[in-house]
Amino acid sequence: MSRSAVFLDEMGVGPLWRLRQGAASEAVDAAAEAAVEMEVAVAPPVAEAAEAVTAVVAEAVAAVVVEMAAEAKVEVKAEAPVAVAAAPVPSAEPDDTAWFDDAPPPPPAKQLSDADIAALDWDGLTAAVAKCARCDLCKTRKGVVMGRGDRQGDWLMLASSPARAEEREGRALPGEQGKLLDNMLKAIEVDAGSDVYITHLLKCRPLDEAGQERLPTEAESAACRPYFDRELALLQPRTIVTLGSMAAAGINPGEKPVRGKVRQLGNASVVATFHPEMLLQDETGKAKARAWADLCLAKSTHGG
Repeated sequence: MSRSAVFLDEMGVGPLWRLRQGAASEAVDAAAEAAVEMEVAVAPPVAEAAEAVTAVVAEAVAAVVVEMAAEAKVEVKAEAPVAVAAAPVPSAEPDDTAWFDDAPPPPPAKQLSDADIAALDWDGLTAAVAKCARCDLCKTRKGVVMGRGDRQGDWLMLASSPARAEEREGRALPGEQGKLLDNMLKAIEVDAGSDVYITHLLKCRPLDEAGQERLPTEAESAACRPYFDRELALLQPRTIVTLGSMAAAGINPGEKPVRGKVRQLGNASVVATFHPEMLLQDETGKAKARAWADLCLAKSTHGG
């Protein structure tokens, strides 16, 4: 590339003009060389002046180029526009999640058979209870309540079904109920923190159509029974204390529970007493006195 071509290229003139005749090209080259010599000759040592001279030179060169191109009958040809494929612009993500309503529901979890549940370990049992859909309580529950405590404990405290506070916290007998039960066990020298497991016959909270707590149906109790049976088999307690009349009746369906009597469930002794929630509402103290007698019976039956 000639010196003039380089100069024109730097000024952005080259790509914008195409000359048909070689004479016109030589004339433009000569004008460019003259412009370069002129720029070098007048370049002052001061930076601001240099910028001003450069601008003047650029205008002069442009005028010379246009004039010489006209004399040489230069045909100015516009560059054909280059078609550039526009990259697809990704659509903005919507701010809401309305699309989720139209998404297909996830497939229901595979429900385990009674035999499958009977083969689970503690972790498998907890996972199975969390995603259980063996009865319609799965449609109204806000959460499940698995048992808590020492999984090798000799004592099992058994209630019927979770209440609202238990469902909300996901914990059997929380708050004041749990504190009272701990004190009751402490009174008969049983360590609630290391030798006791607490659970329910049902793992979900039964509600009626109005959203109020109700007693579980026979179908609901039967559907949830394999989970309790597996807890019982894994725990193998020596003594079971049922808390409330529903738990006392539900642990041996068809058998009428009687307070003050010792029943058997497998190798475990079963003693019935009051639910801690009822004892908290007992202002006369009569129920607490009877509960103390029940605990003493359980302790003497348990031995040690």
